[in-house]
Amino acid sequence: MLIMAVAIRNTIGSHCLKNSGSLLWAVSSKRVRSDFSQEPIGPKVVTQVPGPESLQLLTQLDQIQNTDAVAFFADYDKSCGNYIVDADGNVMLDMFTQMASIPVGYNHPKLKEVMSKKENWTTFVNRPALGVSPPGDWTELLNGQLLSVAPLGMKQVQTMACGSCTIENGLKAMFIAHERRRRGGAPPTPEEMSSCMCNLPPGSADITILSFTGASHGWTLGAQAASHASWQQKLDLRSMKWPVVDFPCLKYPLEEHERENRLEEGRSLSEVADKIERYKKDGRPVAGCCVEPVQSAGGDNHASPWFFQQLQQICKENGVALLMDEIQTGCGSTGKFWAHEYFHLPEPPDIVAFGKKMMTGGFYYREEMRPQEPFRIFNTWVGDPSKIVLLRAVLSTIRDEHLLDLVSDTGGHLLKGLRELELKYPFYASNARGLGTLCSLDFPNTSERDQMIIGLRNRGVNTGPGGERSLRLRPSLTFTKGHADIFLEILESTIQNNCNL
Repeated sequence: MLIMAVAIRNTIGSHCLKNSGSLLWAVSSKRVRSDFSQEPIGPKVVTQVPGPESLQLLTQLDQIQNTDAVAFFADYDKSCGNYIVDADGNVMLDMFTQMASIPVGYNHPKLKEVMSKKENWTTFVNRPALGVSPPGDWTELLNGQLLSVAPLGMKQVQTMACGSCTIENGLKAMFIAHERRRRGGAPPTPEEMSSCMCNLPPGSADITILSFTGASHGWTLGAQAASHASWQQKLDLRSMKWPVVDFPCLKYPLEEHERENRLEEGRSLSEVADKIERYKKDGRPVAGCCVEPVQSAGGDNHASPWFFQQLQQICKENGVALLMDEIQTGCGSTGKFWAHEYFHLPEPPDIVAFGKKMMTGGFYYREEMRPQEPFRIFNTWVGDPSKIVLLRAVLSTIRDEHLLDLVSDTGGHLLKGLRELELKYPFYASNARGLGTLCSLDFPNTSERDQMIIGLRNRGVNTGPGGERSLRLRPSLTFTKGHADIFLEILESTIQNNCNL
């Protein structure tokens, strides 16, 4: 796993308009720029990465925990904007941003200001058990921030601590709603309440979740059962025997291969319908379907709006709840606040999961997904108000600096550059694809991809892997064309070096 950062220079912006509980991000003539006067003008590499200081720290940490995933140690005090600085003083353009979780760059002034305001101190010092003793301004925070950017038509929200527990509880919400419908809205029977205490039916229902090959929904037991991107998520763990469907394997660019892609998507959708029917006949009905708008850890696999529209229709016809996992794609990375906006779905998904750039985990849900009893979707904290206070600063920055416009503009420039490189080096780079700055490029195999990541890092660019052979790019929302040009130049030189050109 690699660590990265992103800058905030020459940003455009957008202001917002209230409309039925959601925000419309409209173009404004006003242009604002974050004050990142300390952001480096470019990468600076003074040692190999990891360098001697990182290696010494790694040795120390390895005495108390597994460190096999650590790439380098960071100096977060010195990191700024789009650049991360490591413990050895290497300055890297961050194209991975803490696994896609830094929204507006390192040490953003607006986020630092949040920490300096005395009225916010108690929010950070005291972490309430939100399910039983929320603070007095909790409803105001949820309405003013999370619900202000809710997907159109969604008016319910539940916060969580992280992405994995978000998915875990989203699965629970789908199970609970499915069984409530089965009971016709009646309360659970005494037999159901007693049998569930021994993990037995009818209280512990044998219901299932449908997911796709290449999916990555998290690292807890339920989330990993619906994940199929890496063996590290699943090996040695007790997993549920839930239905798995092949995610469509498409050709890129999608718009140039519509006919053959439609056939492949149709094949996948037929498998969805078949699995739902088969599991129903076997007495193990499908309660929910999990899908990412873009399969991220699984290799940045895309599908067409038609695919998602048809998937939603199949789910609706069969009483299957649809969970759209926007933990990595949400909060503007694709140029729209939610990636599923590209799909023009006739109605909202049943659940939309969020995390990473949103500063907090959680999910939006339709009314029918709302639990009817206490302690059903619950843990000690179920989120953290301090993260919503930080999110307020993030959303303000997105609006004031027109960052969705910037992401769209920069993303087009970045993707154009990637496609030019794959035309120039067709034997080595392929399948340039992306929405906004959520982009990816393929290399011949895992080894070549991993060597590309190492080579880029030692030239001052931090990136990350996706799937078996994809280079995954996840800059912050403040990533500009200037940053993209720096990256593309270093990417080409690394390709030439790896190919001995």
